[in-house]
Amino acid sequence: MVMTRKFGLIGEKLSHSFSKGYFDAKFLKLSLSNYVYSNYEFSDLSRVNNLLNDPEVVGLNVTNPYKTQIIPYLSELSNEAKEINAVNCIKIANGKSIGFNTDCYGFSQSIKPFLEPIHNKALIIGTGGSSKAVAYALQKIGVDVFYLSRTQQANPKVITYDSLNANVINACKLIVNCTPIGLFPDLNESPQIPYEFITPEHLCYDLIYNPPETQFLLKCKAQGALIVNGLSMLHQQAEKAWEIWQE
Repeated sequence: MVMTRKFGLIGEKLSHSFSKGYFDAKFLKLSLSNYVYSNYEFSDLSRVNNLLNDPEVVGLNVTNPYKTQIIPYLSELSNEAKEINAVNCIKIANGKSIGFNTDCYGFSQSIKPFLEPIHNKALIIGTGGSSKAVAYALQKIGVDVFYLSRTQQANPKVITYDSLNANVINACKLIVNCTPIGLFPDLNESPQIPYEFITPEHLCYDLIYNPPETQFLLKCKAQGALIVNGLSMLHQQAEKAWEIWQE
């Protein structure tokens, strides 16, 4: 009898996610009838060890808000996951659960075709697990990174919404939304930034892919900016995760 091989996505609310559909289609295409991908919704991670210790589970994805919270539950981390301090991919083998970060790879690959020399400073909206991967990827290619946060922090690279002005927007020709603001079903929400200062020189990227054009992207597009959503990043990071699971 062929053993079932389980994969899945860990998160809090997963109705918006395309991951299950993506991997279901991949398994079907590859005729992997014993491979199953499921959504695992947790209100907190207190029961996640049951999943990590399931002998049939071999690979998991992790989405917000658990990309950093999952770390104490894992046996070890890849070097990138350690540096970023966020995990979105877990490989389970030989009794060990190993955390990886494929978001940095996915983001790097997806934004590469759009970057110009003018995009040498980035404003990242949000300070969560996804923003850490984005910052890591950008810093690797020499982009100076600033964060936008609601709370004042000691880090001089963190700018509050109250202090965000035309000078900051003008200096940061790359703006990346790493928050869930505008994610389905909250289609009318958008980060509260001064969109009037966005120009056609700006590249505005939203990690959200559902809807394809968030209010953030629509408002930036109206100012003439080039816009990119997170669908390509999703595909790239998913393929990287698949590669890790098969090693």
